[in-house]
Amino acid sequence: MSPADAPLTVEWITRQYGFDRTEVEGWVRDLHFNWPLSVKALDETGEVIGLLNMSDYRIEEETDQIRRDAPELLGRLNSLRYTAVFSFIVREDWRGTRLNYDMLASILPELKACYDFVFIPVLHRLKTHQYWQRWGAREFYRDAESVYYLLPMNM
Repeated sequence: MSPADAPLTVEWITRQYGFDRTEVEGWVRDLHFNWPLSVKALDETGEVIGLLNMSDYRIEEETDQIRRDAPELLGRLNSLRYTAVFSFIVREDWRGTRLNYDMLASILPELKACYDFVFIPVLHRLKTHQYWQRWGAREFYRDAESVYYLLPMNM
């Protein structure tokens, strides 16, 4: 993916999660998207069926509360190399297929070569907690909005 995919990303995130469009546009603009590592899945007709958006933003940009609650943990994690899953959306008619697995698997070699872990924030209301746990993600912090996982790559 590339910065040219920003409008598509905004559209998908806004539609999927119900966030305010202006807020999402700010996130996409300001939160250090890792466009080359992000994945856009297309079906055989060229229609977009999934987006996996990666970002190099810091943990404290997602949850500033961790600075107060667990500064030592934050310091240890920030001393490691990591990237974040910003959003992972699969078109509804493709859910339950291998698409989500294939999208993530397609970047695993680079994740393993370049990062110690993947940072994965998941809103409490989402259903993806078990999905990430099945991949081996471990909870390291939670606040009122989200559970924060790390998926070990080289640790």
